[in-house]
Amino acid sequence: MKNISFRNDVLPLKDVLYRLALRITLKHEEAQDIVQDTLIKVWNKRDEWDSIASIEAYSLTICRNLALDKLKLRDNQNESIDSIPLGTPDHGNDPYEQMQQKDRIDLVRRMVNALPEKQRSCIQLRDFEGKPYKEIADILSISEDQVKVNIFRARQAIKKKYQEIEGYGL
Repeated sequence: MKNISFRNDVLPLKDVLYRLALRITLKHEEAQDIVQDTLIKVWNKRDEWDSIASIEAYSLTICRNLALDKLKLRDNQNESIDSIPLGTPDHGNDPYEQMQQKDRIDLVRRMVNALPEKQRSCIQLRDFEGKPYKEIADILSISEDQVKVNIFRARQAIKKKYQEIEGYGL
C-alpha cells in the first residue's frame, strides 16, 4: 500500500507543473492559476491516491488538461514568454557575447512557443523536465511512438528554422 503525502509527494511538483502549464499557455499568470487548480484537484482526489500508479503523472495530466482548457477559452492566442526572467549564461565579461547568447535563447524560446501544442508539451516534458517517453505518453494520452514522432518533428522544425535565421540573419 502506497503512502502518498501531499506535502512530500505533490507539493514538490509545483515547479514542474508550472513549467508545463507555462509551455502550453505561454502566460505567467495563467500558469500560476493552473498550478493552483491542479493542486486543488489532486487534493480533492486524495481518497483515490492509493489506486493511482504515479501521483506525478496523474498531477501532470490534470495540469495539462487544465492548461488546454484555458487555451481553448482564449481561442489559441499565442504570446511570447519574454517576460519570464532568464538565467544569465556565464560568458566571462564580454557583454556582446552575453547579448548574443541571450538573443539565441530568446529565439529558440520563441520557436518552441510557435510549435503546435502537442509538440510543445512533448518537448517540455522530455527535454526540459527529463521525463521518460512512457510517462509522457501516459500524461498526454498518446502512444510512445507518437511521443517520439512529436519530439522528432519539433526538434527538426526548430533546427530548420534556427539554421534559416542564423544563415540569413534576423
